[in-house]
Amino acid sequence: MKLIIASNNMGKIREYKDIFEPFGFEVFSQGEENICIEVEETGSTFEENAMLKARAVCDKAHCCVISDDSGLEVEALGGEPGLYSARYKGLETEHERRLAVLKGLEGSDNRRARFVTCICFIDGAGEEHLFTGTWNGEIAAKEEGTNGFGYDPIFISEDGNGKTTASLPLSFKETYSHRAKAVRELISWLQRR
Repeated sequence: MKLIIASNNMGKIREYKDIFEPFGFEVFSQGEENICIEVEETGSTFEENAMLKARAVCDKAHCCVISDDSGLEVEALGGEPGLYSARYKGLETEHERRLAVLKGLEGSDNRRARFVTCICFIDGAGEEHLFTGTWNGEIAAKEEGTNGFGYDPIFISEDGNGKTTASLPLSFKETYSHRAKAVRELISWLQRR
């Protein structure tokens, strides 16, 4: 089955290919399919943003599409960066956004955080299906590690033995992450069809 990932995020595309290809799926990024659109994330939830992106790509590709919207929610920051994780405080780089989170937590004992992913899968009939995963943890005192992307260098998951996600092999994230949990739900659903 052919799947198109409605994303231009190379880290996310690599994760999806690594997860889906062993199941026999042919996985392509929207760029590989010459779908050159950048969908504005105007939804008020992760679910709405995932659906907006999936629908926009599906309307051009006319085949199965996977999209997700993900974000880091930090309890002491009132759930920020949340929906705005990829464009937090208007900062340009992932490094700057990580530093903004660390600065926001200065003086706080509460470092609890979680990653959230909502996947929208549009099937061959054009129907939307949603799958959600969460990954609990806390924010590290400083950046550490070079694996992964986004907030991985400052996120210590509940199953990470005190190490940031970026300090662990990519296979760890592909097994335990919020996205991996949502993907497992999606694959289980696909296998039951």
